[in-house]
Order: sequence, then C-alpha cells, then structure tokens
Amino acid sequence: MSTLTKCLLVFLMSMVPVIELRGAVPFGVGLDLPLPVVFGLSVLGNMLPVPFIALFIRRIFAFLRSKSLKLDRIVTNIETRARQKARRIKKIETLGLYLFVALPLPGTGAWTGALIGALLNIRLKWLIPAIFAGVITAGVIMCILSYGAGALFGLV
Repeated sequence: MSTLTKCLLVFLMSMVPVIELRGAVPFGVGLDLPLPVVFGLSVLGNMLPVPFIALFIRRIFAFLRSKSLKLDRIVTNIETRARQKARRIKKIETLGLYLFVALPLPGTGAWTGALIGALLNIRLKWLIPAIFAGVITAGVIMCILSYGAGALFGLV
C-alpha cells in the first residue's frame, strides 16, 4: 500500500463518528506512518465535520424526523443521549466542552462535542476553538499511548 493511500485512510478514519481521532492514531501507528503525519491528518480529519455539524445538525434532524417515525425515534435517541452529556458541561460551557472532547473515552469526541455545542447554542466563535483544543489534547494523549512519550518528545 502506498504512503498516500495510508495517509488518506488515516484522514478518512478520523472523520468517522465514534472512531474519530481516537481510532485513527493507533491505526496510523499500525500502518507505520510517522507521528507528525498521523497527528496532523487525524486532527484535520477530526475537525473537518465539526462546523458542518454545529451549523446544520438541527436542520438535518428536523428533515429526518419528517421522513419517518423510525428516523424520528433514532434522532430522538441521539438527542436524548447528547442532552444527558450536555447537562454535565452546561454550567462551564466552553471549558466543559473542551474537557469533554479532550478526554479520549468512549462516547466523547468532536462529533458529540459539536452536537452538544449546537444543542446548548454555544456560538461558533467559542465552539470551534474549544473543540479544536480538545481534539489537539486528545491527539497528544492518543499519540503518547500509541507511540510512547519518548517518540512524542523526540527522545527515541
């Protein structure tokens, strides 16, 4: 497999909900790509959908709800889970959003962070930097876990 193909796979994987950067970094390690390449591609890919989610998710949900009862139930389920997570960060909105995205745990990440930000009506000028900082932090954590601290700080 060519290096370009490997890079494209890491970039695309980081855009996938649930997998995001948390899965793309170890995947890039498995493909034997250098740390800076994996980190950069994972961050860029993870951030690409964020503004679109924040700006359009309510309209998309309204459209899906109007199409069928089954889609309405799915959207309601997604919104309910996001609102439950949003309650935890509502009081400290931007900082809470950053921390939520920064911790590489199941159910957190840029996609859910953007959804929560949209549901909490956080302005884009605060939402994007908070999520970006969270993605950077999560990327550093995942690189340390995947490559080792020595590789991250150029010691190896």
